[in-house]
Amino acid sequence: MVTLERLVHGRRTNAVIGWVLLSVVAVSAIESVLTATVLWRLLALLVVAVAAIPALYTRDWTVMVPWPLLSVAAVAVLARAIGLGPEAAGYLIVATLALIVVVELDVFTSIELSRRFAVAFAVMMTMACQALWTVAQFYSDRWFGSEFLRSQTELQRDIVIVTLVGLALGVLFEWYFVRFEPAGTVGRAIPDAEST
Repeated sequence: MVTLERLVHGRRTNAVIGWVLLSVVAVSAIESVLTATVLWRLLALLVVAVAAIPALYTRDWTVMVPWPLLSVAAVAVLARAIGLGPEAAGYLIVATLALIVVVELDVFTSIELSRRFAVAFAVMMTMACQALWTVAQFYSDRWFGSEFLRSQTELQRDIVIVTLVGLALGVLFEWYFVRFEPAGTVGRAIPDAEST
């Protein structure tokens, strides 16, 4: 029986759920090959690659970002696959990709980020990812005849919305990490007063 404690703190449980969710994202990328949405396929594959980096680097399949973060990516690609809010799914996947990068930097490297700075950094990463996504959409429209960017106003609205989504996800995951300290996180040792 899976308890909440095991679901949140179990490293193996986190890894199993995480890999299943990454498989959903990968299958969505393969499905998009059939529907000729090249950009979406590349974005989904980028999410899979970035999320798999810690496991590939350490050669330990259980080293994963927390599964709730990967579930956001899976929900976004599934919503896009069934045609439910494709623009909203785009905002969500871009913000999730940025947050995965921030979580991996904080958890799996020697970089130490305060929780508030991590949220601010996640929002900045979201804006940077959106800028790259916008450039990719522009060239897709130009080279493949797609119609991602229809007007300047829509482009500006997209940037504002994805920034707000990034902020909301960052705050939500700050709360999650503070409340649960999930599997895969590295507790930072705080030196006591005697040792300093």
